[in-house]
Amino acid sequence: MTRHQTVVEAIAQTHLAAGAQSGPVKAGDFVTIRPDHVLTHDNTAPVLKKFLTMGATRVSDPGQPVFAIDHDIQNTSEANLAKYRKIEEFARSQGVDFHAPGEGIGHQIMVEQGYVTPGSFVVASDSHANMYGALGAIGTPVVRTDAAAIWATGEFWWQIPRSVRVELVGELPEGATGKDVILILCGLYSHGEVLNAAVEFTGPGVKSLSMDARFTISNMTTEWGALVGWFPVDETTLDYLEWRRAVLESQGRRRLTQNVSDTVSGHLAGDPQAHYAAHILFDLGEVTPHINGPDTVQATRSVAGFREQAVPIDKAYLLSCVNSRFEDLAAAAEELEGKHVADGVELYFAAASREVQERAEASGHWQAILDAGGRPLPPGCGPCIGLGAGLLEPGEVGISATNRNFKGRMGSRDAEAYLASPQVVAASAVAGHICGAGDWPDRAPRRNIDVTSRSVASRASKVTIQEGFPPRVEGRIVLLTQDNINTDGIYGKDYTYRDDMTPEAMARVVMENYDPEFASMIQPGDILVGGENFGTGSSREQAATALQAAGIAMVIAASYSQTYLRNAFNNGFVCIECPELVAYLREKFTAPVDAEVRSVFTDDALSVDFTSGEVSFDEHIFPFPVLSEVPQSLVAAGGLENAVRLQLSVT
Repeated sequence: MTRHQTVVEAIAQTHLAAGAQSGPVKAGDFVTIRPDHVLTHDNTAPVLKKFLTMGATRVSDPGQPVFAIDHDIQNTSEANLAKYRKIEEFARSQGVDFHAPGEGIGHQIMVEQGYVTPGSFVVASDSHANMYGALGAIGTPVVRTDAAAIWATGEFWWQIPRSVRVELVGELPEGATGKDVILILCGLYSHGEVLNAAVEFTGPGVKSLSMDARFTISNMTTEWGALVGWFPVDETTLDYLEWRRAVLESQGRRRLTQNVSDTVSGHLAGDPQAHYAAHILFDLGEVTPHINGPDTVQATRSVAGFREQAVPIDKAYLLSCVNSRFEDLAAAAEELEGKHVADGVELYFAAASREVQERAEASGHWQAILDAGGRPLPPGCGPCIGLGAGLLEPGEVGISATNRNFKGRMGSRDAEAYLASPQVVAASAVAGHICGAGDWPDRAPRRNIDVTSRSVASRASKVTIQEGFPPRVEGRIVLLTQDNINTDGIYGKDYTYRDDMTPEAMARVVMENYDPEFASMIQPGDILVGGENFGTGSSREQAATALQAAGIAMVIAASYSQTYLRNAFNNGFVCIECPELVAYLREKFTAPVDAEVRSVFTDDALSVDFTSGEVSFDEHIFPFPVLSEVPQSLVAAGGLENAVRLQLSVT
């Protein structure tokens, strides 16, 4: 390992594209990465369209891409089946691994089938790629255009994130889970502490966490706001890899070598002298079952806090890439054994993969859930992404072992959704209201954080404007009053996997889940001003391109999900970060804040100077981090597709 690097910096160093950078990389550096693998799922179809538009005909390295169909597999329409056939045909023609509908959720396929190993760098055009960090790898999301560029060139651009060290001490009490750990973290540190950071879990508490618990925690670091959720490699990791090697060999697959334990660096860890943006100390011994919601991951309460309220539920869910592995199904089955789902409650469940389902069936856990009244679904995303059977209807309340509960994501925006562990979901389904098993105290771990820095961007100096990039933009202010505006709110689930949405159609539904009146009120050239963590949630690129299609000139926010920024710049859409301006505008236009007012359409204009990094408004100057050569060049080229097309034509 290069001296004084965090583990993420060190792994990135070993995956730099040839000639990309000679010295040690550090947080804030823009680098070119050659990942080991890139996963795409149902979105392989639009990625393929971009790939062809780039002028590519052959995948640069057929061993890099993995296709796993998982999102809309309950949709048996001819149009959807034809799309799946087209993806499979392309995979076979290019020699790319293809995993058919029903094999499992893509992220489970990646860890189960040996694509992820310690020290590897694996990406996915899906936001929950963070899950791969449980195996000591860098797992991080890219966007559709990135995926197409990787197919074509084998490479993508990445800005090295700052790293936050989360030191785990103690052990989980019996009945508390990895899901409770990450639910608490999402609520306890909900003000950008790990936004766009790489989280390194360390400390003596790590060894007490099972592999499935680590997958759960890493997976939901996405909802916490992080780009990476990394765990060190220890005996638990190596035992898991050895088990997977044996299973794969029995299936005739040899992705993991015989001496995997010898070839893996069990000592891979960050240099103690490396720079960490923050240090969080978290006591596992203080964890109790928790529930987050409704309709936000940031609001968390202990299960004991629901005891008197007894919130009635209509639906319960045991599924998704975060909590439908064998350990999860076994825990739910134990809670449901000899009981039955309450009258008026529907319990839906699915396994993370066909192999997980077969194990659950062989153990009797699957039958126990069926006997309790569970309704089985095929191994896939389904209700988690708002597709298929069992969605929340208007006025209903659901409790789910999934990773997201954004308004409208799992069905109607007039429903409410809570998140919990499989045990709590099962107990609630039996009781008919939100509750847990056992008599837990109303407590949570205490906040314990030491912050060094939050930003990797320079707030100083002027920059040279690239040819084709606008030095100045002026436009009317459209102010959003809420923080944590997610991609489901910007561009809803009903349109995400439709291939017939024209730019005009996208413009008509933009922000529909956030503010149904938005699309009818905006004007071409408007500047959208958002709050903290703008664009959080899934990696759907339409959350950027729909705003483009609607004529929005650019977005200014207090902070962003880094994945949203990738989508924006990859499509030539300008975004800048200026928290001081956001605070000033909210005080000017929304005080006192009416909770029902989500968008403020002003008659005022502001001016953005990209040369000096300054926004001018109301005779005030607000500085912002200047845009470097990489985002400028992407905007000037009209997006990454055009840039790659030019690169391929030259080579």
